[in-house]
Parts: sequence; C-alpha cells; structure tokens
Amino acid sequence: MKDNLSNIENQLLVMAAQDGDVEAMEKLVFRWQKKLWWYVFRLTSDDQAAWDITQQCWLQIIKGLNKLNDPACFKAWAYKIATNKSIDWLKSKNRNQHINLDSVEIDCYRKNDDLHVKELIQRLKNDSRVVLSLYYFEQLSITEISISREIKRLELRIAELDEKVKNK
Repeated sequence: MKDNLSNIENQLLVMAAQDGDVEAMEKLVFRWQKKLWWYVFRLTSDDQAAWDITQQCWLQIIKGLNKLNDPACFKAWAYKIATNKSIDWLKSKNRNQHINLDSVEIDCYRKNDDLHVKELIQRLKNDSRVVLSLYYFEQLSITEISISREIKRLELRIAELDEKVKNK
C-alpha cells in the first residue's frame, strides 16, 4: 500500500512539475536525489563523480521532463539517465572497472548471502552488473528496467544472468 501511495505521489509531482510547479520539482529532487546518487556511486565508485553525474542527471531530467509522456515511467526514466551518464563517465575516464556494490545497505539476516551475491555480480561485465543492480538493489521491476535500459526480452536476460551467478 505504501509503495502504491508513493508511486501515486511521484506521478502527481511529475505532472505538477510538468505544469511548471517549482515546488513540485523541488519535492521530486528531494525524493530522488539520494537514491540517484547512491546508484551512480555504486556504478562509478567515485564520490565526487557521483555528485557531478547526479547533478547532470537533474539538469537533463528538468530539461526533458515535459517530454515524459507517462508520469508512471519517471523512476525508470530517471535511472536510465543516471545509467547513461555513469557509463559515459566510465568511458571518458577509460575505466572498465567493477561496479562497487559494497555500499549497498544489507539486511543483517541476509548479510552473508548478499555479500556472496555482490561478489559474484562484480565479476560480470558492466552492462550485466547494471541490469542486476537495478533489479536486485534498486528494486526496479522488469518493466522499469526494460524502459531504463531499452533491453528487449529482459526477463530472459535476467534469467540468463541469474544462471551465470548461480553457476559461479
């Protein structure tokens, strides 16, 4: 119920911001700033770069918000922008580094399993790590990931990646 309410609030804020409501845009930034920063930080492993990239994301989000046809897609769209900006940064720095998943908050009851999963995920290629990070750690739905990554047949891709992780 809480997730549904939060999704509805996000959609209403997006629609209000699209209509020029500055306060609604400020609330969107407040709600999403930390989430996007943590995601970018996990991809880049660079504190300062994460802030710079997140700021670039917000500039693109603000500039393109009126082009977003479905306010329910805001979450996936914002993560798509963050992913693309992070990948651009990694490419510009000529880094093919592992995504740092160590900063993910871990439920104490699942700590050992989560650490093992993170270790296995870090062995995968960047694109695979992005998809699994969005799915497992950012908790985006398969539909949201397919929007954010523009991956066709995403369910099959996640199943393939799950199998790779299980076999390692």
